[in-house]
Amino acid sequence: MCGIVGYCGPKKASEVLLEGLKRLEYRGYDSAGICVSHKGSFETVKRKGKIKDLREIVPSNMVGNTGIGHTRWATHGEVTDENAHPHYDDSEKIVLVHNGIIENYQVIKKRLIAEGHTFLSDTDSEVISHLVATLYKGNLEVALRETVFLLKGTYGLAVMHKDNPDKIVGVRNGSPLVLGIGENEMFLASDVTAILAHTKQVIYLEDKEIVVITADSYKTFDFHEQELQKKIENIGWDLDQIEKDGYEFFMEKEINEQPESILRAIIGRTDVDGATGHLGGLNMTPAELLNIKRIQIVAAGTSYYAGMVGAYLLESIARIPASTELSSEVRYKNPVVQPDTLYFVVSQSGETADTLYAMRELQRKGGRVLGICNVVGSTIPRESDGGVYIHSGPEIAVASTKAFTSQITVFYILTLILARMRHLSYEAGLRLVSGLESVPEKIKEILADSGELKKIAVKYSKYENFLFLGRGLNYSVALEGALKLKEISYIHAEGYSSAEIKHGPIALINENTPSLFLVPDDDLRDKVINNIKEVKARKGKVIAVAVKGDDEIESIVDDVIWIPKAHSLMYPYLMVVPLQLFAFYMALELDRDVDQPRNLAKSVTVE
Repeated sequence: MCGIVGYCGPKKASEVLLEGLKRLEYRGYDSAGICVSHKGSFETVKRKGKIKDLREIVPSNMVGNTGIGHTRWATHGEVTDENAHPHYDDSEKIVLVHNGIIENYQVIKKRLIAEGHTFLSDTDSEVISHLVATLYKGNLEVALRETVFLLKGTYGLAVMHKDNPDKIVGVRNGSPLVLGIGENEMFLASDVTAILAHTKQVIYLEDKEIVVITADSYKTFDFHEQELQKKIENIGWDLDQIEKDGYEFFMEKEINEQPESILRAIIGRTDVDGATGHLGGLNMTPAELLNIKRIQIVAAGTSYYAGMVGAYLLESIARIPASTELSSEVRYKNPVVQPDTLYFVVSQSGETADTLYAMRELQRKGGRVLGICNVVGSTIPRESDGGVYIHSGPEIAVASTKAFTSQITVFYILTLILARMRHLSYEAGLRLVSGLESVPEKIKEILADSGELKKIAVKYSKYENFLFLGRGLNYSVALEGALKLKEISYIHAEGYSSAEIKHGPIALINENTPSLFLVPDDDLRDKVINNIKEVKARKGKVIAVAVKGDDEIESIVDDVIWIPKAHSLMYPYLMVVPLQLFAFYMALELDRDVDQPRNLAKSVTVE
């Protein structure tokens, strides 16, 4: 959520920090600040608002070569200049930035106040700087190591001391931190996107690890002072992949990238000759896969809805009992873990705290947990027992789009593999492969013909409440569509199975609450038509996403968003893209910040 950047080297640190923070804007934040050391003194500038607001008050003569920066997403304390990072101790010799949450900060703060310390913010983070000061005896990394044993919670930290102004010490526990290695310069960051303009060589810190950097050196230690030999990895992304590439908005770009991102998730993973698929990262033999009796998918937000698609496919096609659980609930309900159950955790960032903690709880209980992630080198892929990268490329807009369609692609391929091992015929498997491989071109068709969709979105932008309704595979798509509208337009929207409307939600129907129905030409189509008629009988306005050529639907609804005909299992792809565009165009009409919606963060690294 919050962002960290640290720099040691020959360049003007303030510029490196501001540039890095700018690239971290997509994570979500409400204030920002930097601190630069120069000739034994620290200069700090911080304020609420955007990076552009911060840049306006950074003096041109802020010329130091070492510094730390931060974007804050408020958890403790309101959004104010005082609560923005960096934070000092009383002597102003120690300065730090912090991502995460310190759960026992109130106990520590109360004790420190009793000892005479004065606090200038309402944050949990400030207690760390004061605590380090009380333990400092000439060696910052030792003081920081002693400090972390007193902290309960999660933290990614970058800390400096006036005694060694050209050195930064970083520590990670539950909040991501990566070391970037340049030529006579070193970087710290919470996300590789912050440093990609300067280096592609990185070391990912694990939990309970400390790093010490200067311009020309780095060392890593564990919490017991044992020096570590860490593997240097190469970032697979290019800088232009995190630029807008001619689009006005990242979300617009990422919606339009889906034909390519889905193809990347498919390519090399389907087998026409065998009418099956390949997912090598599962690290499981065919015999082990055949012995699976149940699959449980654990995720949050959009990834949860992708998991719902996966569970439906696995149960209906592969005939394996499958379910999806919210990761935030798994850890605290003492889950029953069984040896013949395979667990999948799904996270775009690979750093989602709720999902990461759920994975660790399942592993502690002996579960085999595989990850489905986008960000290479993130924590979930490193700690899981195997898994699959979705290869959708960097996703910068806070509201996920292309990650959703790439995640469900992995579940389609997994379903194909497991179904062919059991009962699915060669011919049915081949139709599934063909249907999947046809999806990118059909999405291109939707994207190329979105003008009428935009008009419909503008027409309905005046309404304040929406219902999104679908059946079967498309129930989860309805939930995802409602989430997208809420996220970026701030319009209240709820998703339901269309069969459930008569069990309560129909009470909400009136002329001011439009319903958006998903109407594929599958076995449930007639049931959905009946549900539409129930709404129309109560004078509700209805928008339908329907298959071209469905003349009946056009005669009974108010507006239609058309999609091309496809294999009946492929409609989640073709239904969700118009819903993404619908939310996007409505948000633009309402003048919302589509890339950085209020109160939201891209990578949710706190519980």
